[in-house]
Amino acid sequence: MADAEGRLAVRVTPGAKTEGITLKNAQVQAKVRAKPQDGAANAAVIALLAKALGCAPSRVELLRGATSREKVFRIGR
Repeated sequence: MADAEGRLAVRVTPGAKTEGITLKNAQVQAKVRAKPQDGAANAAVIALLAKALGCAPSRVELLRGATSREKVFRIGR
């Protein structure tokens, strides 16, 4: 789902009852338990993506959407 430059668009649901990543209608959706306060939900999404992709969290960078549900991440190598 990432483009040639390693960017991945994700729709985030913070404060969810369960955590996980799903693909729905060709869109990556991430649900995290963390609330959207002080970047906690963003950090939880980064950790969740890193675990799902089998890479270190330091390789996942939030490019756009820090305060939005629609986020764009760069997945490094």
